[in-house]
Amino acid sequence: MGRKKEKEKKYTIGVVAEMFDIHPQTLRLYEREGLLKPSRSKGNTRLYTDKDLERLEFILFLTRELGVNLAGVDIILNMKEQIEELQKQIDQLFEFIQNELAKIYQGEDLRRAIVSVPKRKVIKLEDLIAQKKVKS
Repeated sequence: MGRKKEKEKKYTIGVVAEMFDIHPQTLRLYEREGLLKPSRSKGNTRLYTDKDLERLEFILFLTRELGVNLAGVDIILNMKEQIEELQKQIDQLFEFIQNELAKIYQGEDLRRAIVSVPKRKVIKLEDLIAQKKVKS
C-alpha cells in the first residue's frame, strides 16, 4: 500500500503575525500587493505554508534590512523566480549533456585510439570549487 502523504503545516494570519512580530494588516497588504499568496480554508481564513513563511522572511529581510520598498520587493521576487527557473533549466541541460556524453563514451572502444582517452565526467564548476575547498 502507498505511504500516507504527510500533511503540510499551515498557519493562520494571527500565528504568522506573532511569529514575525508584524501586524496582521501588514500581511494583508503584502497579499494585496501580490507579494504573498496564502491559500484559504473553506471558511476563507488565510493559511500560510512553510514556503509562504520562507518568502515572507525574505520580504522582511528586503524591507527591514535593506530598506527596499514594496515595488522593489516585487521586482526582486520576480527576478528571483526567473533565476530559479533558469537554474532548473541549466541543471536539466547539464544532466542531458552528461547523459549524452556517457552514451558516446560507453559505445566506443577507446583502446583502439592512437592515444588512450580516459572516460570523462562533466562536473559543475561550483562542485569543483567546493571539492578544492574541502581538500585545502
